[in-house]
Amino acid sequence: MGTVALAVTDGMLHFELSLAYEVFGSDLTGLADPWYRLTVCGPAAVRVGRFLLEPDCGLDQLAHADTVIVPGWVDVDEDPPADLVDAVRAAHEAGARVASLCTGAFVLAAAGLLDGRRATTHWAHTEALAARHPRVEVDPDVLYVDDGSVLTSAGKAAAMDLCLHLVRLDHGAAVANTLARRLVVPPHRAGGQAQFVTAPVPARDDHPLAALFSWAIERLDRPLTVEDLARQANMSSRNLGRHFRSVAGTTPLRWLLTQRIRHAQELLETTGDSIDAVAAATGMGTAATLRRHFNRTVGVPPETYRRTFRSSRSSAR
Repeated sequence: MGTVALAVTDGMLHFELSLAYEVFGSDLTGLADPWYRLTVCGPAAVRVGRFLLEPDCGLDQLAHADTVIVPGWVDVDEDPPADLVDAVRAAHEAGARVASLCTGAFVLAAAGLLDGRRATTHWAHTEALAARHPRVEVDPDVLYVDDGSVLTSAGKAAAMDLCLHLVRLDHGAAVANTLARRLVVPPHRAGGQAQFVTAPVPARDDHPLAALFSWAIERLDRPLTVEDLARQANMSSRNLGRHFRSVAGTTPLRWLLTQRIRHAQELLETTGDSIDAVAAATGMGTAATLRRHFNRTVGVPPETYRRTFRSSRSSAR
C-alpha cells in the first residue's frame, strides 16, 4: 500500500484533507522505509475553504494508487461532482483501497461502493446518508468502519483514527503508536477491522475513567477483573459498566481484551519473546488463549503476524 492518492475537488473540508496529508504526505522514513508516496489528484486548481490548492495530477490518476483517500464533503445536501464519483469508482474497480473521512462517505455512497456494506460518517449526517442511500448499512455509533477494501470514518478526530488505522494495517501497531505520539493524539482509539470495538480515551481529564484507563494499561500482565477495575475507580461494578458503555461503547472486559491484543501486537513486532512470554506479558495466561483471542480479533495467528511485520521492518533497515 505504498502509493496514496488524495482525491480533492471544490467543496472539500480542509481539516480532514490536511490531517490526511500530514499522515501520508510527510517524510516519515525514520518510522518505516519506504513510507507512503502521496499524490494529490483533482481537476485543476481546487478551492478548499479559504485555501487554493493545486493538485499534482488529474482525478484519472486515482486509478493508479494503492489507497485513495476522500476527505469530507462540505455540503451533503448537494450531489458530489460526477467526475469525482466516477474517478473514485474506477479506482476501486482497479483494485485500490478506498477510504472516506467524515462526510466523504457521501462520495463513496454515490459511487455505489457502500451498497450492502456497513459504513459510518459524522454523527450529524448519518440519518441523511441512510435516507439517501438505503442500501448502505449506516452505523452511527462507531469511530470508523473497516470493510476490507472500503473504509469510512466519523467526523474530525475520528478521521485521524482511521488514518492511524491504515498505518497500523500497513506498518504495524508499533509504528502507528509512535506516529500517534509524534502527532500528540491517543493511539488507543479503534473501531472497524475484524469487529474491533471502539476504545476511546475520555475527552476530559476529570472523567471518572481517565485515570482508570492508564492504570489498567500499565497492568495488562495481571488477571484484572471487573471488580478490580471498579475498586480502582471507586465505584460499583454496575456503575463502572454504565460509564464504559457511554465512553468506550463497550464493556470493561471487552475493552480490556482489546488493550491486551494491542499490547501483544507491539510485543510481537518489537521483541523476540516467545508466544508463551507474550501471553504472560499481556495477561492472557497461556499461548493457547492468546492464539484464540488474537486470531479471532486480528484475523491471523500471532506467529503469522510476527513474521509479517518483523520481516517488513527488517527489510526497511
